[in-house]
Amino acid sequence: MNIDLPDFRAARVLVAGDLMLDRYWTGDSLRLSPEAPVPVVRVRETHSRPGGAGNVAMNVAALGAKCGLLAVAGDDEYGARARECLRAGGVDCHLQTAAGFGTITKLRVLSRHQQLIRLDFEADSAPQSAGVVDRLRGLLADYDVVVLSDYGKGTLGRADEIIAACRRAGKTVIVDPKGEDFSRYRGADFITPNWPECQAVAGVCRGDEEVRARGLELARALGLVGLVVTRGEAGISYIPAAGEPFHIAAEAREVFDVTGAGDTVIAVLAAATGAGAAAAEAVRLANAAAGVAVTKL
Repeated sequence: MNIDLPDFRAARVLVAGDLMLDRYWTGDSLRLSPEAPVPVVRVRETHSRPGGAGNVAMNVAALGAKCGLLAVAGDDEYGARARECLRAGGVDCHLQTAAGFGTITKLRVLSRHQQLIRLDFEADSAPQSAGVVDRLRGLLADYDVVVLSDYGKGTLGRADEIIAACRRAGKTVIVDPKGEDFSRYRGADFITPNWPECQAVAGVCRGDEEVRARGLELARALGLVGLVVTRGEAGISYIPAAGEPFHIAAEAREVFDVTGAGDTVIAVLAAATGAGAAAAEAVRLANAAAGVAVTKL
């Protein structure tokens, strides 16, 4: 499939949401521990990269677009490492440092490209979101598209206020949602739920006709331009509030790792929209990019 790429350098995208740091320990595992029935991994390599909203921002910047990240980080070594990685990736950091809040960190141990265990380090208390809203208002003049990357960690606790501020400023808003209450995203331009998230809100769908009907009802109820539903190996469905819905099947290829595919979708959708692509074209680009992303570790 041939796709004309827009000039992503023309896009100005602000990503706001929950920042995490993904850490990886990789090595060989050739025996079981004598202490417990678990593999022993001799760690030979470690590396870190931004996760959550940070991964979305890194994707946007990798396309060549101007990208900023508005998020909350802890005053700790992991927050400093995330900031360092983001800057190296070309992301403008608008990070708020929260005292007493530890940067959310996920540590994965891998051997021979297989994940053996994931350890999550996360505070019980959520970061304060009031400062995020105020900071965003001061940044809007520098961006055309705002992505809300919601992982349910608290940064977007006032998503409704953020969307209202963006609408008043005439900015396009694209949301990667979390939870079963999408009403807090009312007024956004696009929402990109995955298949389980969509069915949790709209109800179980037993075919494409039900997907279109319930998706249209949801898009109109929330005042969206359109709903973009990522359906895993089935592809992507685009359901505009006005216009003809369509479905794009996933291209047949070997799936290696689906981690972060949703981040790729929303990053490409935002960058393409910011570069002037029509909604249908941006969705097709996002689907193609996700098809590439899942073949990578």
